[in-house]
Formats: sequence, C-alpha cells, structure tokens
Amino acid sequence: MRQATALRFFKALCSPATIAAGLLAAVVGMTPVAASAADSRYAAIVIDANTGKTLFSANANSRRYPASLTKMMTLYLTFEAMKSGKIKKSTPVTFSAQAAAQPPTKLGVKAGKSVTVETAIYSLVTRSANDSAEALAELLGGSEAGFARMMTSKARALGMEGTIFRNPHGLPNTGQFTTAHDMATLGIALREHFPQYYAYFSVRSFTYGKQRIANHNRLLGKIKGVDGIKTGYTRASGFNLVSSVSDGNRRIVAVVMGGQSGASRDRQMAELIEEYLPKASGRKGGPLVANAGGGTVMDIAKAMLPKKKAPTPDARPEDDQDEQVAAFVERTEAARPAAKAVAKVAAEAPAEAKETTATAVLEEAYAPPAPRPSAEVDTVKTASVEPSGWVIQVASSPSKAEATKALEAATRKAPQILASASGYTVPFDKDGVTYHRVRFSGFDTKAAAWKACSQLKKKDVGCYAVQN
Repeated sequence: MRQATALRFFKALCSPATIAAGLLAAVVGMTPVAASAADSRYAAIVIDANTGKTLFSANANSRRYPASLTKMMTLYLTFEAMKSGKIKKSTPVTFSAQAAAQPPTKLGVKAGKSVTVETAIYSLVTRSANDSAEALAELLGGSEAGFARMMTSKARALGMEGTIFRNPHGLPNTGQFTTAHDMATLGIALREHFPQYYAYFSVRSFTYGKQRIANHNRLLGKIKGVDGIKTGYTRASGFNLVSSVSDGNRRIVAVVMGGQSGASRDRQMAELIEEYLPKASGRKGGPLVANAGGGTVMDIAKAMLPKKKAPTPDARPEDDQDEQVAAFVERTEAARPAAKAVAKVAAEAPAEAKETTATAVLEEAYAPPAPRPSAEVDTVKTASVEPSGWVIQVASSPSKAEATKALEAATRKAPQILASASGYTVPFDKDGVTYHRVRFSGFDTKAAAWKACSQLKKKDVGCYAVQN
C-alpha cells in the first residue's frame, strides 16, 4: 500500500503539467537580470563614474548592435562643434530629402525645411528622432558616410576600441556595432567633456509646434538619481539603455543591452542601480576619459596600429593578417601629407576623407582577418574571375561606390604606369560586412609589381603588391 501511494506520488510529480508548472515558477522566480542573461543579445556593465572601477560586468566586451544608442555619439560631435564655436544653438539644420525620408521615430520635418540645432538636440534625446540625426550628420559631416567616419574616428580617440559606426541614428546596419563597455565609456565622456550641455539628457519633454514630445527614457523621474542618458531598440539589438545615476557624491554609469522588452530592460537597470550605486565610491579620482581633441587620420592610425613595429611591404606579406597590416601602414603613410588638411576640417565637413584615406582602411585593419576571396568578382574593367599572378592593391572600402572611385582616381593619377594593367574590385566578407579591394593585374613578376607600386607611391597612390 505504501509502495503504491509512493508510486502514484512519483507519477504525479513527473507529469507534464507538474513539470511545466515547476518550470514556470522557476522562470517567474528569476530576477530580470538573470532572465535576460539567457538571451544571446544580453550584455551589461556598471562603472563607478568617480573611479572607473567596474562594479558589474556581463558580456561587456562582446559585440552588440547599438540601435539608437548611436545617437549618443551624434550628440557628442554636435556638442563638440558647439563648444568650438563652429555651430550655435540657433544654427539652422536643414533637412535634405534623405533626412526627411528617414523612418520613424522622427520629428517629421519636410525636405528643405529647417529647425535649430537646439531643437534637433531635444528631438534626439526625447523622441530619438532619426530624421534629426541624419540632418545633423549632413550639417557636420557633409554626408552620412562622412559623418560616420567622424564618429568612428572619435570613438577610437575616446578609447572605444570595439565600436564602428556606419550611420548617425542607429537604424539597422550589420556593419555597425559596439560593446556595453564602449557605451559606458561614451556615457562618461559626455558628462565629463560637456557638463554645460549634459542637462539636455535629463529633459523630460519638450514642445515642437503643437506637439508635446515626451522622453522615451521612462526611468527619468521614477528612479532617484537618474539623469539620462539614452534608450535604443531594433529587432536585432533588443532593448538597450544607458543610464547615468548620482546619489550625493556617488555616481555610476550603467548599460543594459539586449533586453527582451522595454519593461524588463528597465527592471534590469533598476536592479543594477539599487545594488551597485551604494557600492560606488564617494571620492572623485579625476577625469576617466581623455578629452579627444583632433581625431586626425594619424591620431587614429597611432591608436590602431600594433604597439610593436609593424611590417611594411618591403616583402610580400606572409598571410592575410600581415597583408592587412601592410596595406594599412602603406596607405597611412600615403595619407600623411594630407593629415594636417584632414585635421583642419575634421570637425566641419571632412571632404578630404575620400576613397583611400583612412577610416575605411582602419575598419578593414580592425576587423578579423578573412579568408582569401573566391573567384567571384565585381568587375569594373576586365576580368570575370580574379586573375592569378602578381597584382597591386591600392585601396579597400566597405562601399562599392567608393572602391570604384578609388579605382578611377588611381587610373587618372598614373595613366602611364597603369597603361598595361587591368583594374578591378574584389568583394570579400569580414564579420558579416562586405568590403571591396581595389586592385590592378597584369604584372608577370614580383619585381614588376613592386616597381610599379614604387612608381605609384611617387604619384601619392598608396599601394602594395601581392601574389594571388
């Protein structure tokens, strides 16, 4: 009898309904942080903003999509331009057709119309307006691509080693990524470098025309001490949030990325604040993020080159990684005469950041090495497959259009040297991003390729030779 009762109890305990109920209870009993930790998009960090000490970290250096956290860098560069006097709060920001066509959320300004810089700022920190971000990018960088290069350059100068920007608003782009640690760094830098503008992030709402636009950051006014900074969401990123919190002399910056919903993300952030703000130091140890000034091509190159002496193309690189470093060094050297000119216009509209200059090269050097490309080729002038033998590479870009321009520019600069060569571009993938190598074939020997490359350098065309 006792055995029969035990058997019935065991069967009931192992029934599907009982197991399901138990699992549900276990999930419900999990904290929001623990529940989200199971999501592959999840990452979080809490940094003591007085000392720089990391108080909590989970996947903090893993690559993630920033979504609208991207606008933090758009605002950083806007504040920098305001501080330097290049623009004012009252400067008009004209919305191009491209800016006006950005998908929601948006301010809704028609093409050809304008708002002030300050209105654009308010729309970014409250509604997270994509059209305003695009318009600011065009004002400060001349184009979305030009501004994205400025953003990535500034990220490197601030020590954000795991970030590449492709646009100013955070709309989906597989080549745009960051880390929770980098976003915390940017959050600290915004407060440290622009205390005169930081109060924008704590604005609860603002009025535009007849609209009252509320801040998307629901923790403002609900969690004591929260004074900003930014929310973000795309399907690929999940729900993101960077928060700055102070309590007397204690101050932290916390980041949650990959939340499963806005509400669960907010609960995770509230938990982190409750647990780690009391553990922060009340004594400030000085600035934590160096104030990045110039951000010239050579500054970025210095930050990204290996600390030891890098190989140069005096001999053929031995593998793909060395090939990338060699190309990076060569084109950086080729860009050196223009570095002062780039620095002069960097904060305005870096028109000099064209085909073979810098950030595209940095992005390729920074990305993990990729296998050699297959026979598939994007032909510009000749071959249907990439030719064998010795070739010269003059540039590499994530933009097919820029690669084509680089090819045409090299041909214009050195028509006699390249008279017998055939130009083409080769696509290759790195970490989900397609880049385009710009190459010239038609060299029978290593000596012939290196001789031609040497002559190209005298024409200010950076290059190196490689055997396919």
